[in-house]
Amino acid sequence: MRYKTVLLFGAPGSGKGTQGKIIGSIPGFFHSATGDIFRSLDLDSDMGRLFWEYSSRGQLVPDEFTIKVWKQFVQGAEMINQFHPATEILVLDGLPRTVTQATLLDDTLDVLKVTYLVCSDMNKMVERLRRRALKENRFDDANDTVIRKRLEVYERDTRPVLSHYPPDKIVQIDAVQSQIRVLSEIIKVITPLKEEMDRQREQK
Repeated sequence: MRYKTVLLFGAPGSGKGTQGKIIGSIPGFFHSATGDIFRSLDLDSDMGRLFWEYSSRGQLVPDEFTIKVWKQFVQGAEMINQFHPATEILVLDGLPRTVTQATLLDDTLDVLKVTYLVCSDMNKMVERLRRRALKENRFDDANDTVIRKRLEVYERDTRPVLSHYPPDKIVQIDAVQSQIRVLSEIIKVITPLKEEMDRQREQK
């Protein structure tokens, strides 16, 4: 079964995680934040050390490793009844981060929409990441060099992921707006998707 999915897409600091957490609290949606999954790894484990080795330099973790860790997490969430794919839409934040990852996930995800949080002011992104690092003790956003590197990697490796999906599935949302305004626009996108999912289920 392919998971019916909405991708939260955008540069580091665009607000994906904030919006994902809120949407994940709405019945019928399950939020999966790939960054949180990685940060929860034991740094004394092989997987944790590999994550730290890349993230501390602002680099992306290798594709196959990323997909393996994420699939283990989401399958575990299904097994313990946290995620119910028959009735819930997966809200995916932080994945896929490369075109290769998008291709590797094609047999797992049925991407309904890509909500693309666009930020024209990169300085605003840097400022948000600085504040987040202080507030959440995020070592992967700890200094300006790492932040700038992450934004460069996003432009080079992650933004091209948009070309993997049909243009009619991509909805651009201005990420510089207030958080509640951004949320309101995302809700307008995802509400009909959930209604259609429920309708199809009732027909079965």
